[in-house]
Amino acid sequence: MATPKPVPLYPTHEALKHFSFGDYPELKAFLESGEPWWLAHWHWGREFLEYTGRNKSEHTFIRFRNETERFLLWTFLIKARPMDQLRKSDILDYADFCWQPPVSWICLASHEKFKLNNGCYVQNEAWAPFRLKLPKKSLATDTPPDKKKYRPSQQTLSATFTSIIAFYKYLMNEEYLYGNPAQIAKSDCRHFIRDAQVKEIRRLTEAQWDYVFKVAHRMADEDPVHERSLFVICALKTLFLRISELSERRNWSPVMSHFWQDSEGNWWLKIFGKGRKLRDITVPPSFIDYLKRYRAYRGLSALPAAGENFPIVEKIRGQGGMTARQLARIVQGVLDRAYDEMKRDHGEDNARKLKEASTHWLRHTGASMEVERGRALKDLSEDLGHSSMATTDSIYVQTENRVRARSGKDRRVE
Repeated sequence: MATPKPVPLYPTHEALKHFSFGDYPELKAFLESGEPWWLAHWHWGREFLEYTGRNKSEHTFIRFRNETERFLLWTFLIKARPMDQLRKSDILDYADFCWQPPVSWICLASHEKFKLNNGCYVQNEAWAPFRLKLPKKSLATDTPPDKKKYRPSQQTLSATFTSIIAFYKYLMNEEYLYGNPAQIAKSDCRHFIRDAQVKEIRRLTEAQWDYVFKVAHRMADEDPVHERSLFVICALKTLFLRISELSERRNWSPVMSHFWQDSEGNWWLKIFGKGRKLRDITVPPSFIDYLKRYRAYRGLSALPAAGENFPIVEKIRGQGGMTARQLARIVQGVLDRAYDEMKRDHGEDNARKLKEASTHWLRHTGASMEVERGRALKDLSEDLGHSSMATTDSIYVQTENRVRARSGKDRRVE
């Protein structure tokens, strides 16, 4: 028997707030074609996602939307059983399904769920609930990827359980359901691996960072339009920023007045980070030169003033700040050029990590270099926005592993 074809269930948060089935005739027909409880479950999912959208970050909403959608599609099309009848064993079946989903449920890139067609929103045929993430190096080959090799990472599997547990918890609080089988199933999932590995930080070496910096600097010197690229690269690495913390978001707009100077002449940057927490990051004097340079390119005064509401990174066209996706494209352009130049000068082995690197590597690179410089862990932890020094230690320092590595060097073969 052929595996039923999945259908996207939920649009974006903004679209969901003004949702009408009249605008989504295919979705309406799909829900009406199934059991009566399908539509009720869809409304449960919508309530949960509207709650998530109001109270959580945009990233959390998107993750919960995707996981809720997958889970409901599985209950509709595969398990054919409503949530109030699911038990622990059923949730473990769902984990097995997520571990190796049907190839027809897997796509190779992120796609919009719906397309506008003749005034109505219809399914984007390229969309599927699961995505096989391809390594950057494989994108340059002509060999078609094998969807059967899809396996979720431990992080993805954990996120799946987190989302479904949260969905059940919401429905229990609203008195729709009276149990949470996902909560008790997680500890028995056979796909989780107890991980005691030594973690390798995804960062650039000093030589690789030097190529990235010099390429960005030369691009800006040759064409002022790339001043934005130089500023973004320097900010992500030197201020340890996540790409989202520099981008325009639904509930936060980074503006120039978020750079501020205290009574002792120290510069800071106010950041709205993970967990909806505000923090102030130290801004070193070395970065101020690049801030001034970027502001001069934009025709602004040398330093920001209180109340200045210009976006920190403005859009190329239109008003407002850049989105995370736009910023990531800027960074990727610099990384690609740095890779090409380092490969030409020093060979593929030395340049390889530049091909793998993402925007987040710049945050890791800056923080790792600070650890190597000997900066106090407490100060670095606060700039990074970690909840505790233990988090910083486990990611960047790994004190116990370093001691173990040193003690292990004295072993002899003969």
